[in-house]
Amino acid sequence: MGEKKRKENKTTSQFVFGEKNYKFMFIGLAIIALGFILMSGGGSDDPNVFNPDIFSWRRIRLAPTLVIIGFAVQVYAILLNPDKE
Repeated sequence: MGEKKRKENKTTSQFVFGEKNYKFMFIGLAIIALGFILMSGGGSDDPNVFNPDIFSWRRIRLAPTLVIIGFAVQVYAILLNPDKE
């Protein structure tokens, strides 16, 4: 009898999180990716020329804020109880 239960448990696969959790995780990943995309660039082709665009508001304020918000969404997605309505 015990072997039969083990076989039944092996055939049924269950995900760790619910569908709602995975939706929030993908939203969080998208926000983090957007933050890193906004943070990139601003360099100069010539090392002797200074490009002040590297200190723009988008790279200094907006992009890191989006990354932090994305990580907060990830934490929320992990702690979210999908069974609760």
